[in-house]
Amino acid sequence: MMADMTLLQIVSLLLFGGLLTAVARQIDWHQFRVNKHTQHLVFGASASVFFLWLFRAGIYQGLDVHFLWLTALTLMLGFRMAVVSASLALLGITLVGKESLTMLGVNGLLGVLTPIGLSYLIYILSFHKLPRHFFVYIFVCAFFTGALMIALKMALLGSFYFLDGAHSWTVVQDNYLVLIPLMLFPEAMLNGMTMTLLVIYKPSWVYTFYDKHYLEKK
Repeated sequence: MMADMTLLQIVSLLLFGGLLTAVARQIDWHQFRVNKHTQHLVFGASASVFFLWLFRAGIYQGLDVHFLWLTALTLMLGFRMAVVSASLALLGITLVGKESLTMLGVNGLLGVLTPIGLSYLIYILSFHKLPRHFFVYIFVCAFFTGALMIALKMALLGSFYFLDGAHSWTVVQDNYLVLIPLMLFPEAMLNGMTMTLLVIYKPSWVYTFYDKHYLEKK
């Protein structure tokens, strides 16, 4: 596989592998093995993301458009488990041929680690800097962050294909980046509605939501 990869793809694969290993080392795997609830959430979320990512549209190789749903995944599982869950989904999508094996590192960095890392960072900042209110959690941490992540991921991936020489800037701009405004609201709604339903009906599934902070009056 290495012989067919560009320098940027090789570097991305090494970085993704290194960062994924660092994240995995921070997880208490013994606790994970004995905690069936966490296992069901992680693997169930992986399957959900996998099936969501199967549905995509695009004209040029690699410039496919699909929903991410990673902001909601991050809020539900936390940073570490979200990375594990999304990485499993990415591996599955790659194995069934929806993504190129040579792009595994790039997709891991730009399509998994970056959206999840920034989603969690925004959650942390909002938790400490903004009023701890239910609507702040839903609209800032889920709705607006979801829209921001789909825009960022598409901008980064489109820029990669241009820098790597796979497509001209005109092709990237006219067939990929131009679709960003169309994806913002649906992605925001997907993440916002997911978290609204979860915190109402299944708050025990949400790692980042605390009743005492967001619901109880002080």
